[in-house]
Amino acid sequence: MNPALAVLSAPSNLGLMAPAPGHEPGARRMAAVLKQHGLVERLGAVDAGTVAPPPYDPARHPQTRLLNGPAIRAYTSQLAAALDPLLDGGYFPLVLGGDCSILLGAMLALRRRGRYGLAYFDGHRDFQTPQTSRTGGVAGMDLALVTGRGPELLARFEGYETLVDDASVVALGYRDDRDPGEDGSGAIFDTAIRLLDLQTVRRLGPAAASKKALQALRAARVDGFWIHFDVDVLDSRLMPAVDSPQPGGLTYEESTALIRPLLDSGLATGMQVTIYDPDRDADGSAGQRLAAWLVELFLPLEKAP
Repeated sequence: MNPALAVLSAPSNLGLMAPAPGHEPGARRMAAVLKQHGLVERLGAVDAGTVAPPPYDPARHPQTRLLNGPAIRAYTSQLAAALDPLLDGGYFPLVLGGDCSILLGAMLALRRRGRYGLAYFDGHRDFQTPQTSRTGGVAGMDLALVTGRGPELLARFEGYETLVDDASVVALGYRDDRDPGEDGSGAIFDTAIRLLDLQTVRRLGPAAASKKALQALRAARVDGFWIHFDVDVLDSRLMPAVDSPQPGGLTYEESTALIRPLLDSGLATGMQVTIYDPDRDADGSAGQRLAAWLVELFLPLEKAP
């Protein structure tokens, strides 16, 4: 067993729209299914338990225009509190979502400790606001919120103006920019966030793109950084079990080539994986491959001297 790696379950679906009346988003089952595939044991990791979310409400709040806004605020504090002892104890947390709104809890835990950055792997820019979002789902706003944009309910925590500065963020692999303003996330292009879309990653090559990401994070003089990996950044043929699929995307091999140097850098503090929906994975094959990839990603690091 490697005690430095701790797997924490964060099975929140609070940031997603209900797929149908009377049905909750299935991303809440992601962590449990990956653990059923033996992820913790295969990694030789510590099982850090589960942070249970508040109840899901499918209704959009008329004033804030958010889904589950107060519940997500409460869960952000819960998740940060669960990460605190892991970070203090020298563990590398691997957080299994859930939806992307769990990013707020991770970045709050790190903000308490200093100036931390974010390597953001996602098929979407997730820079919507309640006004531009069709659904009010915070999973489409999380990057905007952690950089201080949006309603105070979810953009301001514990007196911090932002949970992470723009210049300390690198967004990689997104492919929702064919029409930059189509989903309301176009404002990201007017920020200091370093942007490496899928086309740019492919043009540079994953190794060079990862190097550029590390250069940007080091230039921001961060104390460390968090890795966010939304599985919809993957090719939809490899990972169809997501709520907002798009054509194309990264392969697992490309993802490894991008993330491994970040893990090797000594600055990576933890990682979260989000959005896999077992309800959309009838034969379970997508979840099995995701679990196998995570083992492949981390085990070489575990065996290194």
